[in-house]
Amino acid sequence: MASISLFSHTAKSPLDSTPRRPILSVSARKIKDNAADWHNLMMKWEKLNDNGFTTANKIVNMRISEQFQDNKLEIACDNNGRAPEKPTQKYNEELDNCCAELLETLKHMTKIQLKMEKLTSTTKAICDLETFHHRAGNCTAPFFHTWPTPYFYEVSLKLSEMYKKELQLKQTIVGNIAHSADQDLMMVYLSSWLYQPYIENSSMLLLEAMLLETGHRQC
Repeated sequence: MASISLFSHTAKSPLDSTPRRPILSVSARKIKDNAADWHNLMMKWEKLNDNGFTTANKIVNMRISEQFQDNKLEIACDNNGRAPEKPTQKYNEELDNCCAELLETLKHMTKIQLKMEKLTSTTKAICDLETFHHRAGNCTAPFFHTWPTPYFYEVSLKLSEMYKKELQLKQTIVGNIAHSADQDLMMVYLSSWLYQPYIENSSMLLLEAMLLETGHRQC
């Protein structure tokens, strides 16, 4: 009687041929979640920036229109030989509403920036934990592909500092744009709001690189 090999006809489980996704550690999962949060916060910021620019543009147009009307009044007084009267400050409900709307937009942007700082501090805590494990002699291989853990903190910190400076600029703009009598300065405020000089072009590249590293983006 021929012997039967117990290994020659062993059936393969369908799972054997299916690539298994790596099980992420708690720290790796948190970093991956943080990357997704960065994406969501930056997209929300851009939407608020667009909305804020629309509101700020209305404010500037209303202020320029008011100045134009005041200048017309002065010219009319000069032509009639009368001394121009000091224009009375009239309450402009539409302007007041736009200022309140821009202030509300700034409040939402402030909340986003604070969340960015929290993401950065969380990433710093993970880095400190990994440093402790490294000193204890544990392996510190990359969580995902190539980035060492401290690089996630470096990227988060750089992005956070960009948005912090940009928020400070926007606070200045909101506090002054409706009160300036200088049209050139108002246009500078408007342009600065739109183009966000403190948020560098590299910010989107850093975000996309972080999403790619953590698996949210595919090559």
